[in-house]
Amino acid sequence: MPHRRCRALIARLSLSLAVIAAPAAATTLEYVGTYVWRGNERSFGGFSGIEISPDGHEFHALSDRAWLYWGSLHRDPEGRIREVGVAGRAQLKDSKGTPLKPGYLGDSEGLAVAADGTIWVTFEGLDRLASFDNPDAAATLHARPPELPGMRLNAGLEALAIDAKGDLYSLPEKSAREDQPFPVLRYTDDTWSRYSTIRRDPRWLAVGADFGPDGYLYLLERDFHGLLGFSSRVRRMRLTPDGAQDEEILLTTQPLQYDNLEGLAVWHDGLGIRLTLISDDNFLIVQRTELVEYRLRD
Repeated sequence: MPHRRCRALIARLSLSLAVIAAPAAATTLEYVGTYVWRGNERSFGGFSGIEISPDGHEFHALSDRAWLYWGSLHRDPEGRIREVGVAGRAQLKDSKGTPLKPGYLGDSEGLAVAADGTIWVTFEGLDRLASFDNPDAAATLHARPPELPGMRLNAGLEALAIDAKGDLYSLPEKSAREDQPFPVLRYTDDTWSRYSTIRRDPRWLAVGADFGPDGYLYLLERDFHGLLGFSSRVRRMRLTPDGAQDEEILLTTQPLQYDNLEGLAVWHDGLGIRLTLISDDNFLIVQRTELVEYRLRD
């Protein structure tokens, strides 16, 4: 057989084997809708975290200036958000009950709400973890997280998620280098440990995370394109001490398709797993606060 034909046959065979070995698409992601949320108060905006109740009708939203909003989401018969009802807002406090100011001490980024209603928040700047019995309560401080490679001012523990057992998992916005994985910390029994790693792809930064009702960890990532704005990506995976397993990229958006998506909540709407994402408008008039939703059908 001529050498050229032999190489062509090998190439076709390799491609066929690759197609056979590639996993079939197990999920279908459907766009549900986008709602632009507006507020007139000075504290409104900069949302970096969101939590949604299991029925999809109540929310907590955290700004990066230590403000927490909560209330209800009014939906149409198709499940699309039509109105946000704010029941209250509160400026988070330190352990002495003093309201936190924006900046080094008040750069709140990660949000998780436990089954008993405890509100957990991670902070950048002075990297730390705090819990609140309610939005108006003084903070309860916990063991300081270990300093990880890549953690620095404005690049600390960005994403926070709580699993079904109540253990907390957090990861920084960046790893030490673009070719190194994100380290994942676990917090349980008032102790931090390095639990796992998640592959990092160049340019993508970790900004939000949540455990879904399927037990998978969902990770929201962001890329910045300058004048072209932001693109976002959502991956889901089984998080194990040996690393991320069964990983899927569920969503990759185009620049300018949405604003700066930073918060992610995952819940079940009766038809499938719903992803609710919220954007950080950076308190700029040229940006907006969006609530973007997708449904994942298995």
